[in-house]
Amino acid sequence: MKKNKGITTFMGNPITLLGDMVEPGMVAPNFTALKADLTPTSLSDFIGKVVLISSVPSVDTGVCAAQTRRFNTEAASLGDVVILTISCDLPFALGRFCAAEGIDKVITLSDHKDTDFGLKYGFLIEELRLLNRGIVVVDKDGIIRYVEYVKENTNHPDYDAAIAAARKLI
Repeated sequence: MKKNKGITTFMGNPITLLGDMVEPGMVAPNFTALKADLTPTSLSDFIGKVVLISSVPSVDTGVCAAQTRRFNTEAASLGDVVILTISCDLPFALGRFCAAEGIDKVITLSDHKDTDFGLKYGFLIEELRLLNRGIVVVDKDGIIRYVEYVKENTNHPDYDAAIAAARKLI
């Protein structure tokens, strides 16, 4: 398994990302994760749509909650873009969070079972078994057009750049 050390930090400490990091121009690897109701959902379920994948360590932290709320708000202006928020939180925790926060436009997915997304996209933090914060935008043809691996996990991603990348593909 590929290990990417020193690319990013968590609370100032270097961490190791497991898996193959992705880049714009690559075919987006298919992955499967679980919805809050335990239904398996795959990237391939959204073929023909622009998909913005928002990766967060845990919705139970301030920055992750804010990131999820921000994309839920932005969803209305993005039209036909599917927004997925993915973490290693349990599906039940994601369901509770969405109910409490009124998250209704973002699809939350749990990568806790197989870490399929984390490993195929190089977002899995070895030391914590959480996902690194970041964003991936995939076009209607399944090609990655934008990627951000946030360098410090306690920082916000570049929302404006990700939203602009998604808008260009609509």
